[in-house]
Order: sequence, then C-alpha cells, then structure tokens
Amino acid sequence: MAHIALVGASDARRPRLGRPVGGSRPSSAGGVVLLLPDGEPVSGRRASARAHAAVLPLGRALARAGRSDDLVTHVVRYRGRGWNGTDANLAADASWAVAEAVRRYGDVPVCLVGHGLGARAALRAAGHDAVDAVLALAPWLPEDDVAAEPEAVRQLVGRRVMLVHGTNDAVTDPELSFRFAERAKKANRDTCRFEVHSDGHGLRQYASEVRALAADFVLGALFARPVARPVTDAMAAPPPLGLRMPLAAGFAGSRRR
Repeated sequence: MAHIALVGASDARRPRLGRPVGGSRPSSAGGVVLLLPDGEPVSGRRASARAHAAVLPLGRALARAGRSDDLVTHVVRYRGRGWNGTDANLAADASWAVAEAVRRYGDVPVCLVGHGLGARAALRAAGHDAVDAVLALAPWLPEDDVAAEPEAVRQLVGRRVMLVHGTNDAVTDPELSFRFAERAKKANRDTCRFEVHSDGHGLRQYASEVRALAADFVLGALFARPVARPVTDAMAAPPPLGLRMPLAAGFAGSRRR
C-alpha cells in the first residue's frame, strides 16, 4: 500500500521545464541542455527546491558559455523527488523533458546533465534520438542488490558520455560509477570519466573547474567546438586511464587563456 501511495502522489503532478536559465527567452535554439537535479531513492514528497537551486550555478555557466551558439538551458522540475524503485520516476521525467524540448525547439541536439539521482536519470534517458551527449555528475548507481540487473548501457551507444565524481563522495560511491563507466566504455568508446580528488558529493571544492569541464564537454559535444586536451585524452585512452582522469586544479583558468 505504501508503494501505491508513493506512485499516486507523484502521478497527480506533472513534470515541467519552466523558463530557460539565464533570463533568455529564445524563439529558437541551436542546442538544449536539460539539467536534472538530485533526488531521493524513495520518496513521495514534492521535488526539492534545494536540489533545484544547487544546479542553477552550473546552468547559468553553461548558458553564458553557449550564448553565441544559441544554447538554451532548462532545469527539469520533477513530479516528485523519489526514484522509487522500478518506477524510476526521475528517469521518466527526464524522458518527458527531452520530448518536450523537441516539441518546443524542433530538431536540435540535446545534452542531459544530471547530479546524483539526476545523473542516473540522465543516463537512463539517453536513448532518445535527440540526445547527443550525457554528463553525469556524482551519479547514484547502486549495485547493492545482487538480484538486480546491472544499470543498462546500450542506450548510450552513439552519444558522448562523461562521468565526473569526487573521490571523497560519502553519498554516492565513486567506485560504482567507475564500474559503470567500464561497462559503458565497452559499448560506447565515446565515454570518459574524471575524478575530482578530495571533493565530495556536491563537487563544491573545485566548483569552478567542474563548471569549466562541463562547459568544455557540452559545447564540444553539441556544437563541435574544440575541447581541452584532458578531455580528448580521456576519450581516447583505454580503461582504466580514461576512466580515472584527474581533474586538475586550475582547469578553469587554463581554458580562458
């Protein structure tokens, strides 16, 4: 009965995109970024305003970096904050958001950018034809149930995929994202993973470097802009090198020079 209550609570609401981040009101777009905030494994509560606010600085940074390419950035407003087992509500909302972006903006490339459970939702929803790239920040990728099927990777084929994880993350296990990246790399060679040494789940200690890396990856994937050498090297390197690429302090400054 508790499970039914959870599903009913979220189904009574609808996901939304809201206004583009950065204050722009575009009539058209060259590309779209959909930001997927963190959530909770099980919950019937409304989506978290705190999690929504946490991804706004990254959204603004991406909007600024992609302005010349008419990049539009939205934060997805979930029906609720819970993943809720096989219902995978956040992934369903992410898939809806991709379809809504196509409805609004037409045939444009889409990048899914998620944090925590939002990163898991981004990876799950990557199979939509409009999705060109996925950026998974501190992804929540559990493997604690030996009877459960491993998280799927086939939907990532043909996309550019980057995972970023703090080595001191006490909320989501960085080793599990490494194992996922290993499997993803076998299915899709355009996969890499960066480690942010000593950073935690929120990736706040090296926030400027993470934002610069994100902008570099997103604009390179959506608009074929040149990317930084570490990104090129990470994509080209075989496991485990390309899946344990350190994010160096000063990455942000090196991209401005």
